[in-house]
Amino acid sequence: MSRYFNTSGPCVAADHYMLPPGRRLVRLRELVDQRRYLTLVAGRQTGKTTSARWLVEELNRAGRCAAAWIDLENAREKPEPAEAIPVVLNRLDEALRLDCPQLARPAPDAGARASADTALQAYLGAVCANAPGPLVLLFDEVDSLVGPAMVSFLTQLRAGYLRRTQAPFPASVALIGQRRVRDYMLAHDGRTAVPWLGTTSPFNIEAESLTLGPFAREEVAELLSQHTQETGQRFEPAAVDLVFELSQGHPWLVNALAYEATFRDVTDRSVAVAAADVETGRARIVRERRTHLDSLGARLRDERVRRVLEPMIVGGTLGPADDTDIQHVVGLGLVRETPLHALEIANPVYREIVLRQLSAAAQPVAGQVRSTWTRADGGLDADRLLDAFLSYWTQHAEPLMEAAEYPEAAPHVVMHAFLHRVENGGGRLDREYAVGTGRMDLCLRVGGSTLGIELKVWKTGRPDPLKRGLVQLDEYLAKLGPGTIGWLVIFDRRRSARPIEKRTRATRARTPGGRRVVVIRA
Repeated sequence: MSRYFNTSGPCVAADHYMLPPGRRLVRLRELVDQRRYLTLVAGRQTGKTTSARWLVEELNRAGRCAAAWIDLENAREKPEPAEAIPVVLNRLDEALRLDCPQLARPAPDAGARASADTALQAYLGAVCANAPGPLVLLFDEVDSLVGPAMVSFLTQLRAGYLRRTQAPFPASVALIGQRRVRDYMLAHDGRTAVPWLGTTSPFNIEAESLTLGPFAREEVAELLSQHTQETGQRFEPAAVDLVFELSQGHPWLVNALAYEATFRDVTDRSVAVAAADVETGRARIVRERRTHLDSLGARLRDERVRRVLEPMIVGGTLGPADDTDIQHVVGLGLVRETPLHALEIANPVYREIVLRQLSAAAQPVAGQVRSTWTRADGGLDADRLLDAFLSYWTQHAEPLMEAAEYPEAAPHVVMHAFLHRVENGGGRLDREYAVGTGRMDLCLRVGGSTLGIELKVWKTGRPDPLKRGLVQLDEYLAKLGPGTIGWLVIFDRRRSARPIEKRTRATRARTPGGRRVVVIRA
């Protein structure tokens, strides 16, 4: 049976195309060799578990220490130590049995009969006392632990670490999850340290917090070439470029796009995968809301996520968001910091998912909008699309904006609810948004037609954004190329704004570069 691009669970070299995990773990190996305690933080399905399991196998194969990988998923949502710590002990015992069968292990229930706040420390001490060499533990899904159970877990590790010169204890421990240790200690608002702790971290023995970066373009090409070497089917250079552009090297997205192209669309191995095939797969992945994307969308309800994403959508500044919020959302993999320390959504697929998810609630409420904007040749009838949008906006915008989860971004979300109907009818919508620009740029492609849309918000106490908006739309249309239709949409969010049905209208205007465009007041 041939290998394939993996999109579910850890990678297995015998079954899946995969890059050497050791490349991403150089610093982690150094810290383990130095007998340090550390954290490995990265977003969902970025290779954390694959990397951890590989490292355990490598360490055990080398023979200088004994290593085990422990999955703490079963301890999820058990806040009481008396309930969670026995689960941790059982998972630890099972891991040691599988990864380190040579080690003598005390019965995990014996430790559990002691106080839950000392049982883990006692169990690890007993294991290490009989171990012939150093013990390395990699705790995966560690952020499954919550509340007092998390505090007890971290505190026992710290206590054992501090007494390592006097009593046996693991030489190195890595905590693997989506959040930094500091975030484990925050209350549900994501900012306030839990009151019963008195400190922001009982794990101040942490040497470093590492992460797993995305694949570089060359690594994406290398991964795809494994399929070519095994089956003879090649990826055209434009297809490789598009896989990287859409995924920005996110491991799950790279594999998902490649799998769709090679195992669902182009199954004839004598036919090369083209960029159009990658685009077909992207549309299907988004439309079907695969598990990874669906779970990512669920994160949008997190208040810390909203504080970061909402201003990004409208092009404003972060405002009440602080570094804790930013690092939390970066840790989830939703956004990334650019080399110039700006924030942006991690990749084009996530940009699409964020607004699709936020506008999903508006779809059934607004009902069906009849498609009248496609010409006989498949191109876009811009005048009919404009009429359809104005009608949609006057009928549905007010109740939909009132119900929006992201109030500041409500007009943008409702606009997307309409444009997704166009996209679902055979169009393609690209989005560009970032903190501090005061804008969102949209590019709608239908057939051979291209519509560039600039979204602006007119707030109380601010001047009419018309002039600045025309300048920005001019710049955007120049980037999109000749023949592009242009809309400038100004959402009037002033307290003095007239009712929607009275203020919604469209007029013609010229940009500073002389381009004829439509200005929509909404």
